[in-house]
Formats: sequence, C-alpha cells, structure tokens
Amino acid sequence: MSTPPAPINVLFLCTHNSARSILAEALLNHLGNPRFRAFSAGSSPRDNQQPHPIALRVLQNAGIDTHSLSSKSWDAFAHADAPHMHLIITVCDNAAGEVCPIWPGHPATAHWGYADPSQTTGSAEDIEAAFRSTLHLLHKRLESFINLPIESFDQLALQTQARSLSHV
Repeated sequence: MSTPPAPINVLFLCTHNSARSILAEALLNHLGNPRFRAFSAGSSPRDNQQPHPIALRVLQNAGIDTHSLSSKSWDAFAHADAPHMHLIITVCDNAAGEVCPIWPGHPATAHWGYADPSQTTGSAEDIEAAFRSTLHLLHKRLESFINLPIESFDQLALQTQARSLSHV
C-alpha cells in the first residue's frame, strides 16, 4: 500500500485576513481536501482581528466548515518551522503591492484580485450578496485550480498555471 502524497499547501493573503482570504482558505479546504491544505493570513491585521461575521455566515450557509478559521499575521508563516508553502496567492490588490516576507522555500506566487465585500455599502442584503458573490467567484477559480495536474508541476509551472487563473 503506497503512502498518499503530501498535500499542496496554499497560503491566501489579504490585508486584514477577515474576508477574502478567509473565504478562500475555507473554500479550498472544502473543495480540495485531501490534495490541498489551505491557510490564510494578513499583511496587517488589526489588533484582535477576527474573521468577518458575514464571511463566516456565508460559508456556513454554503455548508463549509468554519471552526478552525482565524485572522492572523503573515508573520506566522514566515519562520522556519511554519508549514512549507507551495503557493502563495494574494487576493487583494493592497497585499499584492506590499513587500512580502521572504517565504521559506521560495514558493510560487500568484495574484487573484477581488473587490473587498466588507467595503460594500447599502443594505444588509446588499452586503451579504457581495460576500456570496466573492465566494462564488472564488469557487469558480478554485474549481479550475484543483482540477489541474499540480502534483506533476515544478515550481515554475505551478506559478504559471496559478497566475493564468487570474483571468478566469
């Protein structure tokens, strides 16, 4: 009996790690288990930052587990004993433009920009609709991503394929 391959670790980054990156982490863990293991972090989460309650509600309504989600700084993944990341994806334009830590192992990188649903104005229904829309867009992109033969990719091919999905 052969040992199953180790999962591909993906880190989703955003500024505060409360909405887009949280949605992406939970969704990839839901869709891609056991091939993928997703994490999320923020470049500058606020003190006592928590996942956005509407993000959690939208995930729960979609049947996606939220119990392990938490907001954290990207510093948690920049030290030697952190999980080795294969791919780091920024999901907001602010984080994409910031100087990132030097990641152990120099993982592949990509940017998938999404509007911040937590910045939506209007009624409670409008705001929740923005979170659902972001989840839907992430789902579409992640479905394409998890169907790639990533296990056979080298780092450059992984980066090239992940970046090409920014247009999906």
